[in-house]
Amino acid sequence: MFSEADLTALLITLKLAGLTTLILLLIGTPLAWWLARSQWRFKFLLEAVLALPLVLPPTVLGFYLLIALGPKGPVGGLVEAMGGTAPTFSFTGLVIGSVLYSMPFVVQPLQNAFAAIGTRPLEVAATLGASKIDRFFTIALPLARPGFLTASVLGFAHTLGEFGVVLMIGGNIPGKTQVVSIAIYDHVEQLNYGQAHSLSIALLIFSFVLLVAVYGFNRNTNFSLIKT
Repeated sequence: MFSEADLTALLITLKLAGLTTLILLLIGTPLAWWLARSQWRFKFLLEAVLALPLVLPPTVLGFYLLIALGPKGPVGGLVEAMGGTAPTFSFTGLVIGSVLYSMPFVVQPLQNAFAAIGTRPLEVAATLGASKIDRFFTIALPLARPGFLTASVLGFAHTLGEFGVVLMIGGNIPGKTQVVSIAIYDHVEQLNYGQAHSLSIALLIFSFVLLVAVYGFNRNTNFSLIKT
């Protein structure tokens, strides 16, 4: 059903989605907590920057990341000056691009979950002597569990379907940076619709199952997938 190249692309895609989701949870949790609790008057500017991937064409983001991460860019140039290799056209570059592109799909559900907790449970815990760290880990995190599930699934599923960003940053190197979405595109270009259909239906079913699981888990809550 799948060729060896297709299976390799699937493994790279799953590895990319898993690593990206893990990084986003580590970065997005404290960021979402701060956004949900902060009273900073210019907070909306940061929220707008984080939400840019929702409206920005992927190729635009991918182009500027290609420039920034390339050998002559500020990031890639610094890496090479320190003896490393610019992260463009590598799996590392794919991870960087995926983290930035999927950021709102993780941060916004987490922010909504933290905001929905309100202040009363935390205030009650404070009166009982709980420190800020204790309140976060024993009150906020357990109550925000539906948000973490939603954020994880959305971040993972969104990374699975990336095309423009990963193509611009990683190119199309079989066995290295070729993900499933690019493999499907290659099959269509070669008029190999059978293989394209096999990969497409696999992604369709997998993504649908993930979303059904999220909606099923959150069906009795008022939690929103993406803030509007």
